Amino acid sequence: MSEWKQKRFWDAATVVGTETGFAIELDGRRVKTPAKAALVLPTRAMAEAAAAEWAAQDKVVNPLTMPVTRSANAAIDKVRIQHAEVADMLAAYGDADLLCYRADTPPQLVARQSEQWDPALDWAEETFGVRLQPRSGVVHQPQDGGALSRLSDPVHRMTDFQLAAFHDLVSLSGSLILGFAAAMNWKTPEDIWTISRLDELWQEEQWGPDEEAQALAALKHAAFLHAKRFFDLA
Repeated sequence: MSEWKQKRFWDAATVVGTETGFAIELDGRRVKTPAKAALVLPTRAMAEAAAAEWAAQDKVVNPLTMPVTRSANAAIDKVRIQHAEVADMLAAYGDADLLCYRADTPPQLVARQSEQWDPALDWAEETFGVRLQPRSGVVHQPQDGGALSRLSDPVHRMTDFQLAAFHDLVSLSGSLILGFAAAMNWKTPEDIWTISRLDELWQEEQWGPDEEAQALAALKHAAFLHAKRFFDLA
């Protein structure tokens, strides 16, 4: 049996203001989330981006071509009902942050990690008054609890929509610090993504590219850039 797919039934997708934000109407009918909650977005810019996705649908709705709508659905249906839990999970990345786990050999890799990752830790110290400490090797060594608490506070203060985007910025980069850096425009999203892939790029230089790994990296790259766009729209 073929999977049921929603067909396009509307002519116009429009943005309308509400008491709590901005909704999307399809020929006057309000869009809802998969969980049947009202799809009310925090900014007109986000609503217009989502409405453009609905307007671009052809005969059959393809959710894969609607990243803003999908992220908004996640913010409302998932993050909103477990905001504290999601924030705790993301803040926990600081205790095992990618930037803090360093190679001890070869010297060229050690130097490259220091060159590219130390400035991000410097930026975090200037921004949050906290410096996470690098370690050699892959064995977990806890960071200072006070430092982690100070980094956790701004995560918990994020809105549902910001947190939905921040989830991908952190999980895709493997770094709480790089998630903050992307959200707060320390460098361009492209630069931050490249910094997060330092180890993988090093391996490619040594052993050559792997097609499957590159294909997966391309998907993650696109998702990271979308997450930054969604965070800005929020």
